[in-house]
Amino acid sequence: MGLIAAKIEPTAREEIVGGLTQALAETSVTTMKAQNFHWNVTGMAFGPLHELFQKIYEDHFEGQDVLAERIKQFDVHAEGRYSVFLERSAVEEHDGRTDAKTMIEVMLKDQETLSATLSALAEVADQHGDYATNDLATARIEAHDKFAWMLRAHLKTTAA
Repeated sequence: MGLIAAKIEPTAREEIVGGLTQALAETSVTTMKAQNFHWNVTGMAFGPLHELFQKIYEDHFEGQDVLAERIKQFDVHAEGRYSVFLERSAVEEHDGRTDAKTMIEVMLKDQETLSATLSALAEVADQHGDYATNDLATARIEAHDKFAWMLRAHLKTTAA
């Protein structure tokens, strides 16, 4: 039987909230990076990439809220400082001064990082009977995997 956040034992809660906070940090950094790429992308694929980067940052902005609200359900402070996010995140910020292909490669790597972080969170949540966090993580994995697929498709040079 699954447990509600308030009923999860303190050590499990700490581990789950740590995973949620990691995902929040990485999602936040990636949100800003996607918006930066949206503003600065140029070249022959400007239109579709401008639109894709916007879809990514809009999705990730909502994802940040979902992650932060789940942290609050554990009665824990949800971090909101970019300085802390940058220290914690495995995703690095980018100045946006690069070509479209590099932007795609960088954003693809970030989507894969987010998917891996959330996969680890889903496993931890499942181990502790926290099916709500597991479900949240699984939904976010799905979103990041879809964006990774879309970005990978932009890098293909021949039909599959």
